[in-house]
Amino acid sequence: MSKLKPTRDIQPVTEFRANAAQFIEQVRTTGEPMILTQHGRSAAVLLDVESYESLMDEIALLRDVRQSEDQIAAGKGIGHAAVAKKLRARLRR
Repeated sequence: MSKLKPTRDIQPVTEFRANAAQFIEQVRTTGEPMILTQHGRSAAVLLDVESYESLMDEIALLRDVRQSEDQIAAGKGIGHAAVAKKLRARLRR
């Protein structure tokens, strides 16, 4: 994502309601998120579907990495030699 442009990428909810189709097209075209404000404070973020999917994929990967690190720290890891031995045994079948 490129640098946020406040004049383009931060809009009040009332403007969004009045021009929703235009703002959705802007987000879809630029690929940049739009921050919607309510009473002068940030309230929501509008993303295009590809950006949302990409963020969800990245979060899932990071959760898997964190879970793996926790398992290794808890002594639940399997050493390389043991894994290699198991794989060789499977390949011989």
